[in-house]
Amino acid sequence: MPAEHVDVLIVGAGLSGVGAACQLQERCPGKTVAIMEARGAIGGTWDLFRYPGIRSDSDMVTLGYSFRPWPEPQAIAGGGAILDYIRATAADHGVDRLIRFHHRVVAAEWDSAAARWTVRAQRTDPLDGAADTVELTCSFLYCCTGYYRYDAGYTPTFPGAERFRGQLVHPQLWPADLDYRGKRVAVVGSGATAVTVVPAMAADAEHVTMVQRSPSWVLTLPTEDRLGDWLRRRLPARRALQLIRWKNVLVAMLLFQLSRRAPRLVGGLLSRGARRQLPPGYPVGTHFAPRYAPWDQRMCFVPDGDLFRAIRSGRASVLTDTIETFTERGLRLTSGAEVEADIVVTATGLAVLALGGMPLTVDRQEIDIADTVAYKGMMLSGIPNFAFALGYTNASWTLKCDLTSVYVCRLVNYMDRQGYQVVTPVPPPSGPLQPLMDLKAGYVLRSLDRLPRQGSAAPWRLYQNYPRDLLMLRHGRLDDEGVRFDRVPVADSFITSPS
Repeated sequence: MPAEHVDVLIVGAGLSGVGAACQLQERCPGKTVAIMEARGAIGGTWDLFRYPGIRSDSDMVTLGYSFRPWPEPQAIAGGGAILDYIRATAADHGVDRLIRFHHRVVAAEWDSAAARWTVRAQRTDPLDGAADTVELTCSFLYCCTGYYRYDAGYTPTFPGAERFRGQLVHPQLWPADLDYRGKRVAVVGSGATAVTVVPAMAADAEHVTMVQRSPSWVLTLPTEDRLGDWLRRRLPARRALQLIRWKNVLVAMLLFQLSRRAPRLVGGLLSRGARRQLPPGYPVGTHFAPRYAPWDQRMCFVPDGDLFRAIRSGRASVLTDTIETFTERGLRLTSGAEVEADIVVTATGLAVLALGGMPLTVDRQEIDIADTVAYKGMMLSGIPNFAFALGYTNASWTLKCDLTSVYVCRLVNYMDRQGYQVVTPVPPPSGPLQPLMDLKAGYVLRSLDRLPRQGSAAPWRLYQNYPRDLLMLRHGRLDDEGVRFDRVPVADSFITSPS
């Protein structure tokens, strides 16, 4: 019996996967769509992470879907509210019925003669753990798995960690029963997770110490958007949301471009902003002035300055130093300082995993994606009928993923109209290649040899520029120099059948 066939198979049921399925349902009527999700729930990141204070690190008007605007007044929202929003969107669009939970993709093989993918997944019964392998074929494969491992975060080797008598916790695997009330907590790290966890835990812990090897740039943002609220009161809802969305996009772009062109100016402004919110004489230059320029790594945003408030209150503190060793009672730093702790939280980052670790084969040839070049930041050279969702690093993740999904819909419809069965990106004819992710963050630098590359000019370059991508992906040519379209005779047995 032949494997079930669908027109488009989406891998991943997180924020981008649900959005992609909704777009396909609306823009490609008649196409069959299925979603494979390795875990047992919708939501991706927002279902996985359960650490205290988890929230968006960009405004919700742009993190929310373009086709279903964020309904609440908060500009920065908690993880639970975001998860509810994703689930409600999936239910309202019927996408929740398309998801096959506990299906972990273990292989995807393209057959040029049949013009289709065969995708194998390991299906695990959540009740008894029994597993079997299932196959599905599809005409187009769309990977919405994010960019990091879900089963484990990144934790460096800490000398003496085995001697520590307290609890050692990574935010990605937060214990549901962890009780930190009245306890001493050390949070190792300085990124977005650390600056979120510290003020959240400080409300109930005896004291929280953020131990950072080097500081990050931190910017205070208001939880509520006053200008946005003003626009909502005076304009029709749809018009107000359009204006708020563009305002937020342009402000984010301005900050990014100004950081690139005048890093000293932006760094000075950020340092002065931190100094105004901290006690007089606080060593801002030591704890909140990084060695790198703003936006060389992703900037950390704190809603209403909650991190600075926790430090002012005395319930939290920051130490900038390196860890010499764990001890039975906490940490000993290179300077000789001791940090006593009942709980140590290792907010040390993510482990990058491209395409969810899904192995790709094209006509029996295994693909090393490090040898591929990204096309429009969403397809890979030499891999037919395949796309992946990768959000912006300098703005809301969903802005780019929304555009990618619209482009996939345009592409699928165009191929139908023109009678094409195959679309394959081609590498740039010449020029230097660069890493796809242009950040100097540790999790990116550790993974450069496992990620695709990009060219020096469009359509092989990712510009991190929403207006430019909007024109290219929503309105630009589909048959440009970066892709090749082919017609392949397909037997009746390969025609899509209803699922």
